[in-house]
Amino acid sequence: MNGAPPSQSSPFAAFDVSKSERTDALTIVGLTVTYRIRGRDREVLQDVSLRVRRGEAYGLVGESGCGKSTVAMATLRYLPRDGKVKAGKILIAGDDVHKLGADALRELRASTVSMVYQDPGRALNPSLTVARQVSEAFEAAGVARDEALRRTLEMLERVRIAAPERVMDSYPHQLSGGMQQRVVIAMALASNPALLILDEPTTGLDATVEAEVLDLVAQLRAELGTAVLFISHNLAVIGRMCERVGVLYAGKLVEEGATADVFTRPRHPYTVGLLRCLPSAGRSKDREPLDTIAGGLPLPGSVTQGCIYAERCRLADERCRREAPPPYRLAATHGDQMARCHYHERAIELPRAAAEHSTEFPPAAAGDVRSSTRTAPVLRARNLSKTFHVSGAPLRAVDDVSLELASGETLGLVGESGSGKTTLARLLLGLTTPDAGSVLELDGAPLAARVTRRSDEQLKSLQIVFQNPDSALNRAHSVKRLIGRALARFTALRGDAIDERLATLSADVRLPERYLDARSRQLSGGLKQRVAIARAFAGEPRVVVCDEPTSSLDVSVQAAILNLLAELQRERGVSYIFISHDLHVVRYVSDRIAVLYLGRLLEIGPAAAVFDGPQHPYTEALLSAVPTLHGDGMLDVRPDAQRARIRLSGELPGAGAMPSGCVFHTRCPRKLGAICEQQDPPFVDAGDAGDSGDAAQASVHRIRCHIPVATLRELQRAAREHGNDGGGGGGGGGDRDTTNRLGPNDSPHDGG
Repeated sequence: MNGAPPSQSSPFAAFDVSKSERTDALTIVGLTVTYRIRGRDREVLQDVSLRVRRGEAYGLVGESGCGKSTVAMATLRYLPRDGKVKAGKILIAGDDVHKLGADALRELRASTVSMVYQDPGRALNPSLTVARQVSEAFEAAGVARDEALRRTLEMLERVRIAAPERVMDSYPHQLSGGMQQRVVIAMALASNPALLILDEPTTGLDATVEAEVLDLVAQLRAELGTAVLFISHNLAVIGRMCERVGVLYAGKLVEEGATADVFTRPRHPYTVGLLRCLPSAGRSKDREPLDTIAGGLPLPGSVTQGCIYAERCRLADERCRREAPPPYRLAATHGDQMARCHYHERAIELPRAAAEHSTEFPPAAAGDVRSSTRTAPVLRARNLSKTFHVSGAPLRAVDDVSLELASGETLGLVGESGSGKTTLARLLLGLTTPDAGSVLELDGAPLAARVTRRSDEQLKSLQIVFQNPDSALNRAHSVKRLIGRALARFTALRGDAIDERLATLSADVRLPERYLDARSRQLSGGLKQRVAIARAFAGEPRVVVCDEPTSSLDVSVQAAILNLLAELQRERGVSYIFISHDLHVVRYVSDRIAVLYLGRLLEIGPAAAVFDGPQHPYTEALLSAVPTLHGDGMLDVRPDAQRARIRLSGELPGAGAMPSGCVFHTRCPRKLGAICEQQDPPFVDAGDAGDSGDAAQASVHRIRCHIPVATLRELQRAAREHGNDGGGGGGGGGDRDTTNRLGPNDSPHDGG
């Protein structure tokens, strides 16, 4: 073996702790944390050691429940009452956190370390203005009230908040999610901390806002020299933001090293499994299922000998179950790499879980939605619109949208928060009443606008799986009752027949029978989502709306849910409308993609055509905000592999401020001029029958833009080449001027 274990069990056996005290923003050595569970102390962190150097970004990844947030809470001495540090040492900028008195600890939290939480809405006081909350952060550091207000204005400008004076007078509920997160970051940076802890700071944000927040963190880190401990289950974000990464599993640090080494040549089977769960470029539900990690995390304290990952590892043998692997240290391209695996040299050769199933699905049959001859649509919307009135001003949430959904097809809906995706879904489901003139049809027959006026057959034909199963499932009811009520409502089954059907349905969604008597509050996030899917499929639906069904799940559970949805679709021919901010997930599951902006449909077409281009400038900006993934399941962390980042200036226009002409012209980086401001662009054919050889298939890709398709294609091709030649990269390094410039002989209508 190339890597030899040190004589001690800690991966920091060879590192000088006294030197670390002087040079590191954070040093954790041998940290063991216990929680009091059912009268016994259970270890939730075991001998965790890591260091974050000054000015460095360190990523901490792993499944939900592996201990990432516990590391952060222990670092701040914010553990709950039933938690305690059993062993170990934590140093922040040289101060031993657990030796500090109450006053010294308060001073440390006020001036040396700050934390940004996952949900900014819960971190902000709804009864106080933004000015009061941010200025309090300065006042805590000893700044006078007037000076604190002046610095608040400067800090809001620094975190790129437009019209900061207006925002200062606003309350949190009046701001978008991205704006709220910027305010929280401003508060966290008010003390110019040596260490900034980010706990899932971008979960729930759309692609462009996420990219803006990440760019902001990278810029401020460079300006202030702040070290960052970045906790996330989004591996692509960690790959973009962090120089080094640690992988936690069941409370143990199982791998650590430079991000470029760990994400391109992982040395632990768990890291390999996480990376292979990603729906990366070149993969789709029709070609192969995603890799998954079988089983689940062991209960705290349940593994007393051997490797804690052995029961889920496809490389494990008797040695793994008998001997706990020490931290092997290995020489890698960008520095040392540590892995707790006896077979770290073979980890990259881990057999794929997908290989146990069919890895190649049959080609699309004649009449299939993916063939050139499309079937009759199961769901059709024509001229669908919805206008709300906000503070007396009309807000067109959905504006004249027409689309069709074929049997067995998945249509992905993408766009920023506020673009109208969820409102469109609610209109289709009958939960919101559309404006007059809107037309809905199911299987060619009229579909009532309101759900209360639809027949039982129509009700069971259109179902929904929500983003958060906690809010969709009654916590007081058993799983059996939750699914059984749906079966009783949408089928003619009664008595034992319902029980038989429930058992079959549970097996179909891979929900173990032992959970049928459990309450939803007793289930993990992945199991709750399986219950929600089973309930949606109780009546054999024709169409299921999936509204961000995996956004709150870690990558291993996400992969299992996506595989489940794809399998149910192949078996039952159900159609999906799939809403998500994760464009890699959308590309994997979707046959076609529709792009919404301010309720307006700007582009629609086959997934491959939309992603490969040409694209509407708005679609181009969305795609540029997403970190690049390899097609082989590994992350590509090279800066020159990323698309050049396109910034969209300003926020989405609010009620009463709907732009004239093209709705996107106020933020478009390729705006032509007056024509964009004055004329609404028509849909134009973006297909190229010469490339595809199939005019019928090519014609289904349409873009609503004044710029000729041929010009868009050339501009975007040049932009990608520029980005791959060094113009791209994380942290805002790939920003570029994408303003379109037509030649003197070019016409905006040529080629349209």
